[in-house]
Amino acid sequence: MHQTVEFLLKHGYPLLFAMVLAEQLGAPIPSMPVLLAMGALTGVGAYRFGTSIVVALAAALTADTTWYFIGRKRGHSVLRLLCRISLEPDSCVNTTRYWFLKLGGWSLVIAKFIPGLNALASPMAGLSRMPIWKFLATDIAGGLAWSSAYMGIGYIFRDQLEDVASFAQRLGSGMLLLLVTPVFLWIAWKYWQRRRFIRHLRMARVTPEELKRRMDSPTDEVYVVDLRTPDEVDWEGMKLPGASWFDRKTIELHEREIPRDRDIILYCSCPNEFTSAGTALLLKRLGITRVHPLEGGYDAWRDRGYPVEPATRLERVAAG
Repeated sequence: MHQTVEFLLKHGYPLLFAMVLAEQLGAPIPSMPVLLAMGALTGVGAYRFGTSIVVALAAALTADTTWYFIGRKRGHSVLRLLCRISLEPDSCVNTTRYWFLKLGGWSLVIAKFIPGLNALASPMAGLSRMPIWKFLATDIAGGLAWSSAYMGIGYIFRDQLEDVASFAQRLGSGMLLLLVTPVFLWIAWKYWQRRRFIRHLRMARVTPEELKRRMDSPTDEVYVVDLRTPDEVDWEGMKLPGASWFDRKTIELHEREIPRDRDIILYCSCPNEFTSAGTALLLKRLGITRVHPLEGGYDAWRDRGYPVEPATRLERVAAG
């Protein structure tokens, strides 16, 4: 913090703008220390609080508006790309869609306080065709709340922040190691857990091309199961031809409705077929052995231009 304050004294507003812009664009560079330090400097009269808020807001709005328009043009591919570099890439898209549908415009406000989510919320707003005026209004509200909160903390506790910086400087590298080690171990554990799970679940998947060929064949019967959440199905409004919907949380209660005399093809809308593969393992334990996840899930099928049909809530309730 002490070095951050000294650097800010020299570079001030340009550094604040650059750090906030980089973080909001998705770079792994936290701007919170700069916001706290800038708040502390406004408390001693080095900079103006209002001007600092405007600078931070301008940087955030620039990045978020860029993501918004990218989301309008290439929303699905951008979300998948961003989620692939997250710690939970297999559930990232679903989680983002769920919270955006649940919170609407408020998700843009809340996302500012959750590292990593902000870079997803803005393209999701573009993908959902949120009106530009509504996006700008909620994004400005979120930017103001976020920058004011951290800079306000720095302003109020400016003396304490300097004490913490001095204490950390005395402890030196030992303090840094103490703080960084648990975070590193947690990230490593999550990564190992995910890789182990994916290796375990990479059974005989079916490609979209193979499924299309089998569905077109008059003699090759397959039973296709849609494992997306109701919100995900509502979002797309479409499904694979003839697919039956099952609530993946309670599918074992309805396993008798799934035939045993043909191949069962499971699809979801998450990277690595995470949900489909997990459900396949569950069904195998229940004695349904001819189960295969669809490689790439619903997105891979749709992106190839293969036929889809409307999915109504009545069909899903009846199936589940």
